[in-house]
Amino acid sequence: MAENLKGRRVAILATDGVEQVELEEPRRALDAAGATTHLIAPAEGSIQAMNHDEKGARLPVDRVLGDAHASEYDALLLPGGVANPDRLRTDQRAVQFVREFMLSDKPVAAICHGPWLLVEADAVAGRTLTSWPSLQTDIRNAGGEWVDEAVRVDDALVTSRKPDDIPAFNAALLERLAGVMSADERLEEYGEQSFPASDPPPSPTAIGGEGAARS
Repeated sequence: MAENLKGRRVAILATDGVEQVELEEPRRALDAAGATTHLIAPAEGSIQAMNHDEKGARLPVDRVLGDAHASEYDALLLPGGVANPDRLRTDQRAVQFVREFMLSDKPVAAICHGPWLLVEADAVAGRTLTSWPSLQTDIRNAGGEWVDEAVRVDDALVTSRKPDDIPAFNAALLERLAGVMSADERLEEYGEQSFPASDPPPSPTAIGGEGAARS
């Protein structure tokens, strides 16, 4: 039985070239569990999804990246597709958006090539994660430990390798999200906190997982 995620808001960060199934299947699982999901992209309109090397659907954008704030959301989904994260990691707004989620210890779920954004955000040092195999050198060079597993959970970070892993990826994401307070609940208890884009990038240790203190 799916967890009840009513009141949880999930940001999905993507752009042209996103692997369609890696966006739509996790989103469908989140929506079915009661979460509210927003597709956030650098520009308004729609983005071009891909089915491997073939064009897929055009997906409508819910919010423009420049108008979205991590403090408004409870979790972040980073789907793959080679071109999608490769474009996003050159956009400092996207990199900072990811960094803010990692600093806040909110659930972040990245699949396939999605972890490229984690590398760019200096967020893998001291963590153990998985990805599409071609990213393993980048992850290790950034101080992370790469493993060949269907899904890996490191604190609030959930990662998977490829579309075949989506069932395990979805289950881990739903479990992590069910265990956190919603944005509204956090505002009531702590007051809103944000990390301005003007802040300097944190050190890898500041964002690292359980192994960061040992690295």
